[in-house]
Order: sequence, then C-alpha cells, then structure tokens
Amino acid sequence: MAVVSMSDKEFARLDVLLTLEAGRIRTADACTLLGLQRRQVFRLLRGFRERGAVSLLSSRRGRPSNNRLPEAVRELAIAIVRERYADFGPTLACEKLSQLHGCRVSRETLRQWMIAEGLWLDRRRRLPSVHQPRNRRARVGELVQIDGSQHFWFENRGPEYTLIAYVDDATSRLLHAAFVPSESTFDDLRETKAYVARFGRPIAFYSDKHAVFRVSKREAAGGNGMTQFGRALHELNIDILCANSAPAKGRVERSFGTLQDRLVKEMRLAGIDTIAAANAFLPGFIDSYNERFGKAPSDLVDAHRPLPPGAVLDDVFAWKEERTVTNSLSLQSDRVVFLLEETEATRALARQRVTVIDDPDGRLAIRHNGLDLPYRTFDKVRRVTQAAIVENKRLGPMLALVAEMQKGREMTRSKRAPRRRGQSEQHLFKTG
Repeated sequence: MAVVSMSDKEFARLDVLLTLEAGRIRTADACTLLGLQRRQVFRLLRGFRERGAVSLLSSRRGRPSNNRLPEAVRELAIAIVRERYADFGPTLACEKLSQLHGCRVSRETLRQWMIAEGLWLDRRRRLPSVHQPRNRRARVGELVQIDGSQHFWFENRGPEYTLIAYVDDATSRLLHAAFVPSESTFDDLRETKAYVARFGRPIAFYSDKHAVFRVSKREAAGGNGMTQFGRALHELNIDILCANSAPAKGRVERSFGTLQDRLVKEMRLAGIDTIAAANAFLPGFIDSYNERFGKAPSDLVDAHRPLPPGAVLDDVFAWKEERTVTNSLSLQSDRVVFLLEETEATRALARQRVTVIDDPDGRLAIRHNGLDLPYRTFDKVRRVTQAAIVENKRLGPMLALVAEMQKGREMTRSKRAPRRRGQSEQHLFKTG
C-alpha cells in the first residue's frame, strides 16, 4: 500500500470528493465547499476515479519554483555573507547585502540559504538559554534582593495586594516584608527606611528594572538621572543593582514561590483578610520561615553598616523636589500652590531654590539651607486639565478609586439639576 503525503488543502478536497462520490452531498454543494466551478469539480472527480488520491497532488510537487532566484545569485549572496557577515543574523545580513552590495534578496530566502549552508541555526534547533548558578555572597548584608509580588494573598477573601520582601543573598533569609495595596515609590521608601532602621545599611540592594529603582528613559531631560529611591540610597552610600531578567534574582523569586504557597495557607488558617492583620502576622511567620529555609553564611561578620553621623532617616527616605520661589513668595508642587509666610528669612528667597520634602507618612516641609520655612496652602485642590500619570503597579487601586469617585459623583448628580450640555468635571489624582 502506497503512502501519500498531502497538504491540508489537498486533504480537504479528498474529503469533499469522497462525500460527493458516496452521494451524501450534491454537486452544487461540492462546488460551494471547494470554491470551484462545476467543470473543475467534475475534472477532479474524474481524476479521482481513475487514479485515486494521487490525482489530487500538485504536479509541481518536488520541482523548483518558477520564481526561484538564479543559482548565481544564491552563490554570490552566500559568498558575501560567508566572507563578511558570517556572524550576522539574516535580517541584518539582508540589509547589508542590499545597501552595500546591490544584492537584493528577501530576508526569508536568505535565512533559508544560511540555514542550508550552516551559517544560521533555526530557532527551533537552538539550545535554551543557560542560567548558571552563582555563589552566594559571603556575609549577611552584602547583597539584599528587594522585590514586590502582586498576588491574591487572601485568596477569595479580598482583592489582589502586593507583598514587598527583602531577601538576604547570603542566607536566603527573609529580613523584612510588608503588605501594601500596590507597590509605589512611597511604599518602597517607607519599607526600606524600616529595614535600615532595624538592620543598618547593606552594601547593595538588588532589584528589577521597575521605574521605582531606575530611570528607564535614557533621553529623559532634566534631573540627575536618579529616581527618588536611588537618591535616598545614594545619600546613605548604598548601591542599587538592577537584574536583566527574573532568573538573575532567583533567590527572591523562589522565596515568593514558597510564600505564595505557605503564607497564603497560614493566613487562611488564621482567618486573616486585611492588610493590617497580615502585617501583624508577618513577624512570627518570618521567624518560622527563616528557621526552616535560612542558610548559614560562610562568613559570620555582618556586612550591615551603622548610619552616618547626623543622618535622619525621615529626611533621607522622603520625596524631595526642588522648586523656585516666585517674587510673591509662592511655589507649586504636586499641583498644589504653597505660600511662604512673610518673615525676615523668607523675604530674601525670591527667585531662590528651595526643597519640598514629602514624607511617606504624610508630613510635608519646605526647606532652605537646613531651615524649615513656615508656609500655608493656597488653592489646595486645584482644577487641572492634564491627565494623571499612574504607575503600572498602582493601576489596579487607581481604577478602584476612580470607580468609587464616579459612583459618588453619579449619586450627587442625581440629587441636583442636570448640567448644561458641554460642561465637564476634572479631578485631581495624587500619584506616588
């Protein structure tokens, strides 16, 4: 029995012809299914009756295409690639052949030629990327991996929340953790301040490339190239390293895999369904976690360093921005206008730069040369026209807030007269 290899189109035609030959469909139905005229269907049916399924195979199968480029073009392209672009990929090599040598071939054609000549390896045949393990750091506090994991930590008892965790590279111990509604710069500043206050200054933090930790846009204009988080670490002489991939910071990633299993179940048994209760539960869980999964460091000397003399953590881990004081002793920050109280110290600050310090706990100060200036708020809730900028990790809570505000506006609107056509409302959103 001969085995016939057929394409999907040829096999579909065979199925229709078998059904037509058996009398289960009419010729008109076969024409519709095949998209052919009656004479073409009868021609296919006649060939099928005479020679069987082989009659449906294309007569050009196995023959070179009529559109195939001449062999001389193939030899020229391969010779140039082999001589000058042996380590180039097909796309770049195709561009260079066209730009520099006037040899115009398609990228896919060149790719097939390079594969046949052993100059390129098909993606399906490539070996997967290898992520080799690296040795742990020798001392506690040399490298602390920091990351946030958004997850249904309370299962169906609550929405998604984020767990910020600090994992020591030398021991895999969970040194600090906290639940937050959604990770933001203020959350990372606040939790890092708590970490440094308890353990001291580590040598370096290891994080992903989230915008909290690094300026993603190289072409960003203005500023010093640091995020608020990076500026705080710079003031304490703590380095920040960013991983290129998730496997590179495998210790904290594996820790989250364990926490999403064990911590979720432990909180279920304890009946915890709020962030406040979860954060109160964490210290005891961390102790048991470290006892179970922690490793002993190869060097018992703790690498954490004490705080520099005179360092005030509340000031270091605050959001700081410089602003210029106007001639009327006013300045604007976060869409709010502040008026400096007219005193002997503030009268000389017109056109001078001052620092606005916004603490994660809600305290705000305006400072110049170490002196806190008296101020009052003017037009605190200003109506603005620009849209709010929301970090990706805060999108969920922001949408929830928007939904609640819209619901409140609808209830208020139903109690008053309808607005005139064309009226609109704008609202102010404060982002972290």
